[in-house]
Amino acid sequence: MFENIDWARLAEFVAAGFAAQIVDGALGMAFGVISSTLLVSVLGVPPATASASVHVVECFTTGVSGISHALHKNVNWKLFWRLVLPGIAGGVTGAYLLSSLDASVTRPFVMTYLAAIGVYLLWRGLRHPPKPKEPKVIAPLGLVGGFLDAAGGGGWGPVVTSNLLVQGATPRTTIGTVNTVEFFLTVSISATFLIHLGLEAFTTAVAGLLIGGIVAAPFGAMFAKHIPARTLLILVGIVLTITSLYSVYRALS
Repeated sequence: MFENIDWARLAEFVAAGFAAQIVDGALGMAFGVISSTLLVSVLGVPPATASASVHVVECFTTGVSGISHALHKNVNWKLFWRLVLPGIAGGVTGAYLLSSLDASVTRPFVMTYLAAIGVYLLWRGLRHPPKPKEPKVIAPLGLVGGFLDAAGGGGWGPVVTSNLLVQGATPRTTIGTVNTVEFFLTVSISATFLIHLGLEAFTTAVAGLLIGGIVAAPFGAMFAKHIPARTLLILVGIVLTITSLYSVYRALS
């Protein structure tokens, strides 16, 4: 069985999964964008295969990441329960409407909005030390984030994490909570997809991303726990701005 494995190719996918999950676990976003970009642009994987691979892998990496954040006490359980049910509801609705909704039309506008949020968070982190406040808009945010994640092929972390931070939520627990909720969201969206794919979903790309992502997940949670709040805010702003602008470029090109 093992003699047919291209170990060099597998190592490339492991590295891609590790890099993407380190960023996602520490900042609460960007696993899909980073891993898909690396697969397509660097490793030459067809876009459809890359999308399917990332979707399958996230069902597992989000689970490990959520457990790691919980062990590091990065989860605000009150916020968790206010996000998880609206997030699942939005995700399931988005999955049902995916066949009739042309998400490519709205995606550039959503990404432009997120890029603007990224610039604002970056400015706020550089100019003003963050003053934590209890966020007020939570359930509608979870509903919209879940819907966009399913219908648009990603976006839970950027939409929910960034908007909670704009409302003044504490970066460390916001990132940990959003990561933990994402596991339940991803599983609810992906259940039918996984059943139809079966074992055929587990390609070399999936295996490599899965290994790298699972190994990296505890480190991402550890970084989120120990990096100062202001630094986290700046890093989130940078990653959100870059990834959103890149998504706008890809959507319009």
